Amino acid sequence: MGVLSSLYTGVSGLTAQGEALGVIGDNIANANTVGFKSSRAEFQDIVAKSLKGILGGNQIGRGVKIGAVNPILIQGNVDATEKTTDIAISGDGYYTLRGSDGESFSRDGSFHFDKEGYLVTNDNQRVQGFMADDKGQILNKTGDIKFPRALVAAKGTEKIRLDLNLDSRIQSIKTFDPKNPYDTSHYSTGVEMYDSQGNKHLMTMFFVKSADRSWNWYGMCDGKEVTGGKEGELSKLASGKVTFTVDGKLDTEETTESAFNFKGGALQGQKVKIDFGDSLTTDKGTGLDGTKQYGKDSDLISWGQDGSSAGTITNLSFNDEGVLTALYSNGETRDLAQIALAKFENPEALFKVGNNRFKEARDSGAPAVGAPGRAGRGKIFAKSLERSTVDLALEFVNLIQNQRGFQANAKTITTTDELLAEVINLKR
Repeated sequence: MGVLSSLYTGVSGLTAQGEALGVIGDNIANANTVGFKSSRAEFQDIVAKSLKGILGGNQIGRGVKIGAVNPILIQGNVDATEKTTDIAISGDGYYTLRGSDGESFSRDGSFHFDKEGYLVTNDNQRVQGFMADDKGQILNKTGDIKFPRALVAAKGTEKIRLDLNLDSRIQSIKTFDPKNPYDTSHYSTGVEMYDSQGNKHLMTMFFVKSADRSWNWYGMCDGKEVTGGKEGELSKLASGKVTFTVDGKLDTEETTESAFNFKGGALQGQKVKIDFGDSLTTDKGTGLDGTKQYGKDSDLISWGQDGSSAGTITNLSFNDEGVLTALYSNGETRDLAQIALAKFENPEALFKVGNNRFKEARDSGAPAVGAPGRAGRGKIFAKSLERSTVDLALEFVNLIQNQRGFQANAKTITTTDELLAEVINLKR
């Protein structure tokens, strides 16, 4: 009987509209959930009854059902939070997580370090990233991002770079005396360096003009710090010579003596290169970058060295490439890891497992894991979070629309009930 079929059609409408209301309710409930993407219920009609069999046409619908509930993958607002471990994704991609239930993915970047030093989510899933080696170079190797608790190792100086001007106007020629270096040199300056155990030493560089466009140099340190040295006297660590062209450019540089032997168990015969710049003959360079000889007072313009003492971490921060950088008490900075992002061919098919996490599904495709900002993956914003994409005004409009749909289907059932009552009354 057609009247009975309309009853079941109305029931299908109630079921579908009720489920749609549940989707809208879930969106509204997650209006403040970090990284949440609102969903939309999409309806499909049920296979219709054909009045003419396989000839088609003249069909009566049998109702409606929920065909799919698909997330609307638009970008959420990125808001600054000033918390060091908060990270937001702008664009495609998901954070890769690992826990007791295996691998999962998320857009929620509200991370923190747990008691073991791992970077984790609020439900203790460990965040995955690309590891860095001892020199801070990011490797193509993924693992748990962890706070390094150990001291950063001390590093002995291997190279000292000096950028000076040596006064070409000096006419006097002096003979250098190691026991009276200040009076027997034309210019002196101090630079710091580190032995193999990270102990700092002050090396004083003395420069003596030996001929036109030619200078000898001597590196000396307090004897109490040097093996075989005497306290109160300067001990020679290294010596050499630099020459210049007629227009003041650095021509050659050489080290003729090197004996970096510090006390306290440090490495004896430490190899240290004294570099005065981009010399023409020695380095096959331009002679313009580094030490020069011009007609102005001798002066140290800049210097640098690559050694450091041991240090502990004083601060951690992410940059906008997702790289976690540590600042140490010795002033050194080092990259520790980089956030890994996973990209899917069909992210709408990811399976929700709660706690703002997703699992790979058959229809989502396999995750393509890589660095942020590459191969279509989104950009990282440090000290920020991506907010929910739920538009409350739109959700309330949809709520009213689906509520009216539910009421209309309920009216179909009540009308059908009245018609069935009339049929029953035909017997009277």
